[in-house]
Amino acid sequence: MKIVLTNDDGIDEPGLQALAKCLNGDGELVVVAPKLAQSGVGHKVTTAEPIIVEKIGSNRFSVGGTPADCARIALRSIAPDADWLIAGINPGANLGLDVYNSGTVAAAREASILGCKSIAISQYIAKDHYIDWNVTGHHSSPVLRMLTNRPLEKGAFWNVNLPHPLRIDSKPAFKECDLDTTSHHVGYRQENGAYIFERRFHERPRETGKDVEACFGGKISITRMIIL
Repeated sequence: MKIVLTNDDGIDEPGLQALAKCLNGDGELVVVAPKLAQSGVGHKVTTAEPIIVEKIGSNRFSVGGTPADCARIALRSIAPDADWLIAGINPGANLGLDVYNSGTVAAAREASILGCKSIAISQYIAKDHYIDWNVTGHHSSPVLRMLTNRPLEKGAFWNVNLPHPLRIDSKPAFKECDLDTTSHHVGYRQENGAYIFERRFHERPRETGKDVEACFGGKISITRMIIL
């Protein structure tokens, strides 16, 4: 099995390293990731200027573009025979309507558009806590292994969010659930003539049985996304 790995935080970030580590031995890994941080760019693609791609190691490519650019270049030029594209591990959840802003999710969506099976995986960060990437990788392995061994129809991809905080000995349940489409707080404060976004992510409303409630409630949320 050949797996393309990408992210939206940049090729040297620890979430991508944790992803590669937890998939080691599961197939041939090809890393095609942004050179610079691209968090929050959504499904932006580059079409009017050249995209610089540097080979920086064995099966490792740095791309001067967006996560969706990485998916396109990987699946059309670098690894067109890939069986899967997996994007992540994102530091911060991609739940509910946040999937439309996420570069991580956009990479998985673009892969699905191009006919490749794909997964976006993210680590929610609880208030006043930090990520232990060894723990995150430990809990990512079983859910990714389970999903890559399941059938996935054309036009669909998986969006996975891990709860937080986690310990090595935690045993979070898997919860397959729909996307929570509830609007959450969007506000700004004015400061020195500028508008500054105020995020109240941890206080966001949540619908019973949907992905936000599942992840905030300590479960690994698994959402089957449809591109059309």
